[in-house]
Amino acid sequence: MILYTAECGVARIVLNRPEKRNALSPELIDALKTALARAARDPEVRVVVISGTGADFCAGADLAALDRTSEEGVMDHLGSARALAEVFLAIRHHPHPVIATVRGRALAGGCGLATACDLILASESAQFGYPEVKLGFVPAMVMAILRRSLSEKRAFELIATGEMITAPQAHAVGLINRVYPDNEFDAQSEEYITALAAKSASAVALSKNLLYHMDGMTFEAAVEAGVHGNALARMTEDARRGIERFVKKS
Repeated sequence: MILYTAECGVARIVLNRPEKRNALSPELIDALKTALARAARDPEVRVVVISGTGADFCAGADLAALDRTSEEGVMDHLGSARALAEVFLAIRHHPHPVIATVRGRALAGGCGLATACDLILASESAQFGYPEVKLGFVPAMVMAILRRSLSEKRAFELIATGEMITAPQAHAVGLINRVYPDNEFDAQSEEYITALAAKSASAVALSKNLLYHMDGMTFEAAVEAGVHGNALARMTEDARRGIERFVKKS
């Protein structure tokens, strides 16, 4: 279901159901949560990367598994929906940046998984979309993230039409961070990941925590949170060493 490795400060979580286009079964979702928690506990990890084996990143929910639960009650459906929501929250609250590297298609819950990550790197031929509406379904949980990433009208258009967009289009509207040519994707995404892993782990962690905690704050509260974040950052070992290096150079 999941392949996990950690080396040189980078934890790699690979969705490993290529025969199902890495569809999100309950077992895969559970394994993904376990892998994210493992990366959070590892003191050597500085960056987490989520990718998929085979042609596609992730095709979304395993519809065959959903069909088998069609007769279940509302509490059962709430439980299965909450399991994926917990993955989104685990990424949001993870102490390290979580990067989705996307080849092929990222659709429905798979697009939601990518969108839940802090950063998205995509190959030029990758495609993104929320086609749930075509099945009478709703990309419900990811809306909380999608509306923070895009303008309200762009977000509504994607979820109401269910259309797929290309990686360059997704980049143009702000859904993803980087697009690389297909034949250079591995090398350029690796360069990006390595550069991020080389940054101060404490500074990146504090920045991620502060940025996301500002959701819903008033301007005054957000500035006050920044005051505390600034003070905490000054006390870290990374900041002390960085200031010393700067002073020696000047």
